[in-house]
Amino acid sequence: MPVEVILTDNVQGLGRAGEVVRVAPGFARNYLLPRDLAVHATEANRRRLDAQLRVRVAQMAQELEEAQDSARRLEGIVCIIAANAGENGRLFGSVNAADIADNLATKGITIDRRRIELTESIRELGVYPVPVRLHPEVVATIQVEVIANEA
Repeated sequence: MPVEVILTDNVQGLGRAGEVVRVAPGFARNYLLPRDLAVHATEANRRRLDAQLRVRVAQMAQELEEAQDSARRLEGIVCIIAANAGENGRLFGSVNAADIADNLATKGITIDRRRIELTESIRELGVYPVPVRLHPEVVATIQVEVIANEA
């Protein structure tokens, strides 16, 4: 006879955190409950889950709003990076996400380099649109201009 449990974490093949699922008693007793992946589906646990869910939804909404505000501030940013280049406009090295993040930091804008979504490093002079993922639903685009280093 299956038992009902509330998942406290995502479990592959079973469900996502917050879902009430029916599982075999041995699976719940020997795997889910000892690893804190689930709790028994009692009325008290359901109420606590509802309260946690409301708090989580409010936090997610706030994070989304903050990301949208940051995206509005980033949209007009032009990041100018000077690099050594040959006569044909090819760079001797390349410009990567870390270089862009460092350049933005000099302007007082702190962005984790992993949020900068360069498909590949920039290897030529020019202006490039570069997406920055601030939130799973929010992407801002900054302009990166790579110019020749004055030597």
